[in-house]
Amino acid sequence: MASASSTNPSAGGGTIDSREAAHFGGMAQDWWDPKGSSAMLHKLNPVRLRYIRAAVDLHWDGDDTSFTPLAGKTVLDVGCGAGLLAEPLARLGGTVTGLDAAAENIAVAAAHAAQAGLSITYRAHGIEDEGGRYDLVTCLEVIEHVRDPAGFIRGLAGALADGGLLIMSTPNRTPLSRLALIGLAEGTGRIPRGTHDWDKFLTPDELTALLVDAGLTVTDITGLAFSPAKGFDLSSSTALDYLLTARRAAATSGH
Repeated sequence: MASASSTNPSAGGGTIDSREAAHFGGMAQDWWDPKGSSAMLHKLNPVRLRYIRAAVDLHWDGDDTSFTPLAGKTVLDVGCGAGLLAEPLARLGGTVTGLDAAAENIAVAAAHAAQAGLSITYRAHGIEDEGGRYDLVTCLEVIEHVRDPAGFIRGLAGALADGGLLIMSTPNRTPLSRLALIGLAEGTGRIPRGTHDWDKFLTPDELTALLVDAGLTVTDITGLAFSPAKGFDLSSSTALDYLLTARRAAATSGH
């Protein structure tokens, strides 16, 4: 449901799926239109931000009344699209960098941030080409669009500072997600056709295993559900989609 991001195509190989990057790059111009091709992301954003805020406060023992819980923290949003998540993360006080595989998305993101008076660094390359390490890494609705999920997770883990926090979301590979996201959402045009490949969806157990293999500890998995009455909301059911929090252990001093 969000944009693909991975490695630079000119590097050869890597995790990028060039068809996915082209698909999302083609949506760049109306990314910020709440009734456009990214309408589903606009509906998802409030509940995703609520989850991120709670995870950040818990991880850093923050004050839940603060308007800037990310003050003093560096943030990397991977697969940032045109900046729909990066901008609120900047407003929460973070020093934000956004990565995306589609240069069209980065151009729109940079222009929109400038109009909003926000200082966000945007780069059109993938996670394997990112040399920095960040306190918070977000990667929402992206991993289902990459070519090599294990390599992509290693890239995310490598971008995480000691004691850092990783927050991800992705559809689960279930009959419900096939029906809802592909049969209904794409079938009725609520999401552009061809956005999802159900066979590339990861279950919570599969994603957890990749994160553990990359040296991270998964601390929370929360479902993301949809109902006609409430819209998207956090849920105990992961059958449709889920959010996940993982952390890198803080560095210990040796002798």
